[in-house]
Amino acid sequence: MSHISVRNLSVSYSGQLALDDISVDIPDGQITAIIGPSGCGKTTLLRCCNRLIDLTDGAGVSGSVLIDGVNILDPSVDAIRLRKKMGYLAQRPYPLPMSIYDNVAYGPRIHGVKDRQELGRIVERCLRAASLWEEVRGRLRDSATKLSVGQQQRLCLARALAIEPEVLLGDEPTSALDPVSAQLVERRLLELRGDYTIVLVTHILRQAKRLADYVVFLYMGELVEHGPTAEILANPRDDRTRAYLAGDVS
Repeated sequence: MSHISVRNLSVSYSGQLALDDISVDIPDGQITAIIGPSGCGKTTLLRCCNRLIDLTDGAGVSGSVLIDGVNILDPSVDAIRLRKKMGYLAQRPYPLPMSIYDNVAYGPRIHGVKDRQELGRIVERCLRAASLWEEVRGRLRDSATKLSVGQQQRLCLARALAIEPEVLLGDEPTSALDPVSAQLVERRLLELRGDYTIVLVTHILRQAKRLADYVVFLYMGELVEHGPTAEILANPRDDRTRAYLAGDVS
């Protein structure tokens, strides 16, 4: 079953092709890793899934990205409502310049939750889901910028979960973290699998092997192959995939 279906997607930046006619179905309720060399279009593909590509000057997009059967690239689709479905973790954490509590409560407030008790329950639930509650429960009114980088990324995960998304998107979400913090984030993603469709860009093959149920391999803007992780990493069909997995392409 597919939650996200990409059809004939092409993206260019100021006339330079970044993605070339990509078609792939992302399995529902699983972790999909997008892998490939630097500059192959991994982040571009991810940013099309919540229309962050709209914020890139000079970007031209054709084709479709279907979420629950709706082409989200259609101009009539409300991007703000779309992003409520799509939690997003950037490469580096970007806590809002406000308290820990207000970071998590920010999204629910925007979407109409006003009751203080309900907001408190949401904040606790999401901080627990991000393995952060026990570390911050006594200082929820402190500035989020006082947290360590690893804690900030888990806070961003809690903030993403607070809007009750259907999909979690991660653009190398552990690359800026120390090993212990990266392990905590990975563990939480594994525990969230099944409740969410999770799509991760990663440049770490070991991480893809640890986390992903499904792998999408891009090379120079082309979709080379995709399939179950064990199948793609152990028995790639294409010479370009074999070269990448062997470390001959960085």
